[in-house]
Amino acid sequence: MCGIALSLGPEADPTTFRRMLATLAPRGEVTETRYENGLLAGTRRLRIVDRERAVQPWASADERWLLCYNGEVFNQHELRAELVRLGHRFRGTSDTEVVLAAFLRWGEGMVTRLRGEYAFAVVERATGRAYLVRDPLGVKPLYWARTPGCLHVASEVKALVGHRAPIVEVPPGHHGWAEPDGPVRLRAYVDLLALGDGLPVVDDPDEAALLVRAALTDSIRMRVDTDLTVGVVLSGGLDSSLAMLHVREMHPDCVAVTVGVPESPDVAYARRLAKDLGVPHEVVELRPRDIRLADIRESIRMSELTEYGDIINAVVTVPLFRRLRELGVKVVLTGDGSDELFGGYPMYHEVGPEASRRLFLHKIRNLCRTELQRVDRASMGHGVEARVPFLDLSLVELAMRLPIGLKMREGQEKWIVRRAFADLLPDYVRRRPKNPMSYSSGLHERARLYKPFFARLHRSFGYHLLEPVRRDFDSVLTRCGNDLDRAIADGRARPDYTVLEHARDLVGAAKWNAAPMVRRLVGPRRTRGDEAPLPG
Repeated sequence: MCGIALSLGPEADPTTFRRMLATLAPRGEVTETRYENGLLAGTRRLRIVDRERAVQPWASADERWLLCYNGEVFNQHELRAELVRLGHRFRGTSDTEVVLAAFLRWGEGMVTRLRGEYAFAVVERATGRAYLVRDPLGVKPLYWARTPGCLHVASEVKALVGHRAPIVEVPPGHHGWAEPDGPVRLRAYVDLLALGDGLPVVDDPDEAALLVRAALTDSIRMRVDTDLTVGVVLSGGLDSSLAMLHVREMHPDCVAVTVGVPESPDVAYARRLAKDLGVPHEVVELRPRDIRLADIRESIRMSELTEYGDIINAVVTVPLFRRLRELGVKVVLTGDGSDELFGGYPMYHEVGPEASRRLFLHKIRNLCRTELQRVDRASMGHGVEARVPFLDLSLVELAMRLPIGLKMREGQEKWIVRRAFADLLPDYVRRRPKNPMSYSSGLHERARLYKPFFARLHRSFGYHLLEPVRRDFDSVLTRCGNDLDRAIADGRARPDYTVLEHARDLVGAAKWNAAPMVRRLVGPRRTRGDEAPLPG
């Protein structure tokens, strides 16, 4: 994975371009560039596949095309074999080379053949026009901005804010052509709001369980195809535990990393699973009092997020990936996306059966700017490549074919996932109810103290050139009585919280944070033997 940057057009300036690329330095280990008249292209490359030879920008054999590529194509071996049969001769073993070869062979049709997490630009050197592509779910980011006589493209918003021009996101599942001094014409090759339409519903529990198991197992297998150590972000919950169980079987050189308050249930469950599996386990201990305004500022700077809840979760996520970097781990799997596919939040069951499908699709469509953006920035901000097996397109499409009754049953969310892996999951994990990453430990409430500063900090970095900070969609949906159409409209009309709402929230957070201090002052002193036991 990499950070990519391009400036295309007669007014492309090398000094400005170097500043763009410098902001992406944490995303990789080496800087690789190509400077031509009207074409400035470069990457900050994290060396994962064919580490010595996959130098970018990658040029076609005839030098007509240049590729700046961020991501991984997990079916590169199959594509490579097919291209060899068709007569293509490869110079190395990287998926970077496969991506350009696929474009040269199949043109724009190549996007339907790629299976992975990626964003890239293919530039025609003679004209400077660029073919832009982003993966179906938007796991990897891509943005553009225009100044007179120049088109700028980059992996992160922070690389473009210096131009002081409006910034536009390449939507997930879109591709198309951008002219250096003309229009940018992008179109969808995957419609995230229509996933599963026209496909038969899978309502038999046995069939659904078999399909879910096969799809997730295959997705994880593709994502551990590396000779590097594989890390797993282990929260102790269902999804990350499933990832850990699979990785342990498929790639023995692995390590688990957990973040949380030392005595929290999350840490206890994670410790138990790692011990049972014999997997090395790193715990990043974080207490509410450790979270300061400087941590909030750094999380906003790094993440570029626009919803309050995502920013709060980023505050907890950043230290975790910082520890992975210290350990020298460059590839890590996470359990993100499962809740959005399999009904891990109450909202999916509160809107009613007919509206639930639309809500699932709405949340999936916006993952690129919420959950996935948090994971990408926090991981790549520390030179770590995070892979998200639950968001393989085949698994997402399957999930959209399952009725809500298979996702929530017998009082359990994600029921079909538990059923699919009942023989693999330890009972203490399978029966554990959902417990959001930071709520149980008080970290979320501590970060809430600083919410009134979020929008101001966001603007100070220039990120409003893309979009402003907005209220959490979940809270808007609740306030709108779980009316999805009304919530979407209300979110557009009143994007941010009012001063009064911020004041109420601050009072609530202050009361919560003051409670532990009061308990320590008036409560009995803890003695040895009072420590919380491990679950089970």
